[in-house]
Parts: sequence; C-alpha cells; structure tokens
Amino acid sequence: MKIAILSDIHGNRLALDAVLADIEHQGGVDATWILGDLCALGPQPLLALEAIRPIPNKRIVRGNTDRYLLTGDMPFPSLEKVAGDAEMLPIYVEIASSLAWTTGAVTTTGWLPFLHQIPLEQRFALPDGSDVLLVHASPGTDAGDGVTPHTTDEQMRQLFAGCTADLVFVGHTHVPVDRVIELADGHRVRVINPASVSNPRVPSLNASYGILTVDASGHHYERREVPWDRQAILDLMDEIRYPGAAHVAEFLLGGNVL
Repeated sequence: MKIAILSDIHGNRLALDAVLADIEHQGGVDATWILGDLCALGPQPLLALEAIRPIPNKRIVRGNTDRYLLTGDMPFPSLEKVAGDAEMLPIYVEIASSLAWTTGAVTTTGWLPFLHQIPLEQRFALPDGSDVLLVHASPGTDAGDGVTPHTTDEQMRQLFAGCTADLVFVGHTHVPVDRVIELADGHRVRVINPASVSNPRVPSLNASYGILTVDASGHHYERREVPWDRQAILDLMDEIRYPGAAHVAEFLLGGNVL
C-alpha cells in the first residue's frame, strides 16, 4: 500500500498539479492524506479545491487557514499586536484582505460546507499495526509553533505530551521534519512533516510531499521534491491583483527563512 502525504497547498493549483503529476509518475498511490491549509493565502483557491475534491481514498484534516475562512479568525499579527507596533500594519492589512478575498470566493461558490466537514484530527491504524495521527500543527491544535528542525526535544515532549500514536504526520511550518521523540511516559513517537506543496521556506523552493509505503511487516517513508513554475504564479497574482501577493511572493522568492 502506498500513500501520498500532502500539506499546505495554500490555493496554488500549479504546485498541486506538479505534485499530483509526480505521484502518477511514481506509479500512483492507493490513498492520499492531506494535512490542511488547502486554499487560503494563494491566488487559486477554487482551482485547488476542485483538484482536491475528486482525489480518491483521501483523508483530510483542517489547517489553521481553513479555520480562518470559517470563523473570521486572524493569524499573527493580531490586532492587539498591530496596535502596539505600527510597522506590523501593512502585513496585517494584506493578510486580512487576502483572507476576506478567499472567504468571498469559497462562500459564493458553495465550498463552505466542504470546509466545514473537515475534522481537526484523524486517527487510525496502518496494516502493520502502527497507530497513526494526522493533524495540521500538533496534537489537539491546528495552530501554534508547530514542529521544525529547531524544535527542541523538551518542546517536542510538551507538544506531544499524552500522545499515544506511533506515527504522527503534521504540516503547518512548511519545513521537512522526521524525528523520533521519547515522551515522559516512555512512549516513542515518530513525527513527520512532509513540508509544503506551496509557500515554501528555504533552502528548497520546490513543492514537497511524502510517500509512505506500508504492508503488514512495516512501513517506509520518503520525501519528494517537485519543481514547478513559480514565476507563473507571481505573474498570475499581478494579473488578477491578488490582495495577498506580497506575502505569498516572499515565500516564492525565497525570502521566508525559518
């Protein structure tokens, strides 16, 4: 059994299509797991959703930006932070405008029910008996600091305290992680972040995803990177006057360093 693991598509159909084409080039998969942040903070939210919905045998969990479209919540910087630091105002306005633009698009085209039904977490067993948890950031939340290569062991133990899964797949931070952490109770958890389909963080600006191969005897994970036409998305954002263009361009041009 082969499973594709994708995260953080962020309304980028071009990058998503590149990943889906690479999956087919690898011989296809039996299932697909998508770890949230489907359509916000990118210029092609509807096209991305239209590509996601027909994917067979998929499991999806909610990302923080998916939730923002449903609740009107805002990511950092908060309005309170902006009130205390006027230099944050431009990024606040841009993100707020981008989320409002995407909310309008998904609302008027009838996608809200699809987003509403996506759960925070999914948990199940693999054929080899491993207990799997899918969640966007860390157990119990779609937001927060998430997991990066810089997250300390102690921070990991705090984030995953009480977790009984053997294998946890997360996204959110847009950087690859594959670590085993021993919790305070002695339970060992393997935490994997496949990085992001879109809005990448350096050193790699490619679209990234993972493939999990599993049978009754065990499982094997590999991460793949796929080049795609970043300039085409930059040109599209300019053409349609996408309100979040500067924020997204910072990622696509290699300016967002963790």
